Amino acid sequence: MIKISRSKMERFLECPRCFWLEVKKGIRRPPSFPYTINSAIDSLLKQEFDVHREGGTAHYIMKKYNIDAIPYKCKEIETWRQNFVGIQFQHKPTGFLVFGAVDDVWINPAGELIVVDYKATGANEYNIYDSYKRQMEVYQWLLLQNGYKVSEIGYFLFARVNKNNGFAEGKLSFNLSLEAQKGDSAWVESALLSARSILDNGIPVAAAECPYCQFAKGSMAGG
Repeated sequence: MIKISRSKMERFLECPRCFWLEVKKGIRRPPSFPYTINSAIDSLLKQEFDVHREGGTAHYIMKKYNIDAIPYKCKEIETWRQNFVGIQFQHKPTGFLVFGAVDDVWINPAGELIVVDYKATGANEYNIYDSYKRQMEVYQWLLLQNGYKVSEIGYFLFARVNKNNGFAEGKLSFNLSLEAQKGDSAWVESALLSARSILDNGIPVAAAECPYCQFAKGSMAGG
C-alpha cells in the first residue's frame, strides 16, 4: 500500500519526475520555510469555529456572507483535520491510500458537507490559485468516496493582515473574507490512475518547467 497525500497528488501534477523520486526513492524536494504564522492562524480559527460547532450555531462570517450553514459536528472531525491522517480512502484500482487534512467542514440544511480551507496572507490582495482549487476538490472527492453528501460549493476563508492598524497595543489585526468556489473533482480518478502508471514505469524525464529538475540537471552538467 502506498500512501498518497493531497500534497503528493499536487506534486504529481506539477512534475511526474519529482513525484516518482519522492514515492519510489524517498528523494524529496528541499523543504520550504515553515509558515508558523499561518499555522497559528489556522489553529485560532479552528478554536473559534469549534465554539460554534459545539453550540450548533453559525459563526459571524457565515451570517455576514449569508451562508446557510453551521460547522459540522461529528466524532471524526478531529481526525479529518489532523496532519498526516486526515480524511482517508483506499483506492482499490491503484492500491493508493489517499488522504488529506481539511481545515474545516460545514453542513447546510440539505445535509451536504461544505469544504472550507483557511488561507492567511499579508498581501494587499489575495488570489485563488489553481492549486487551491485542486486542494479543495481532493477534499470533496475524499468525502464523496466515504459516502457523504457534498456540496459542490466550497469556501476559502482568507485572513488578511490589516496593515493600516499597525500594532495597536501590541496586537496585529486581520480582516476575514470568504470566497465561494465551485468544485469539480471528476479529474481526481484519472490523475490517480496516471500516477500509478508513472510509478509502474521508469523514471520520467526532467520537466522543462520544473525548477527543481532543471537545477539538478544543471548541477550534474556543471559537475
